[in-house]
Amino acid sequence: MAVKTFLKWPDKRLRTRARDIAEITNDINLIWDDMIDTMNAMPGIGLAAPQIGIDLRLAVVDASESRDKAIKLANPEILQSSIEYSETEEASPNLRGMSAKIKRPKKVTVRFLNKDGFIDRKDFTGLWATSVQHQIDHLNGKMFFDRLSTVKRDIFLRKANKKK
Repeated sequence: MAVKTFLKWPDKRLRTRARDIAEITNDINLIWDDMIDTMNAMPGIGLAAPQIGIDLRLAVVDASESRDKAIKLANPEILQSSIEYSETEEASPNLRGMSAKIKRPKKVTVRFLNKDGFIDRKDFTGLWATSVQHQIDHLNGKMFFDRLSTVKRDIFLRKANKKK
């Protein structure tokens, strides 16, 4: 497969909601394989298709220590979120050199179309939950820093603009 190039923030495609997938095809599986190669080359624990310029609701997540347990998701949506939150340092290859502590639910239940084309439902916890939520944000045209307070986001974006 192939390692793809990341869009650079503030590319407007990073701010656009990705299109739904109607069915899982060979082309979709090839995109997922490229996404896993790209995610592993970062190295990272998740990747959404819009990050590499593909306007489809596809994501991959692998928060395993062995880096061989990637989950492929199409059209993922969060059904339930825990009331407990955790704070994790998040970043994106679309905005290199920048990160921020983001609070997200510790556990989420997600419905998605799986690699076999069936609707699946899975509970994600810990780093898996953080990553899947981060990827769903990308699919909805949001960046991790959008979750910061207005003041913190303004400071973050000023720093990011200086780095460009």
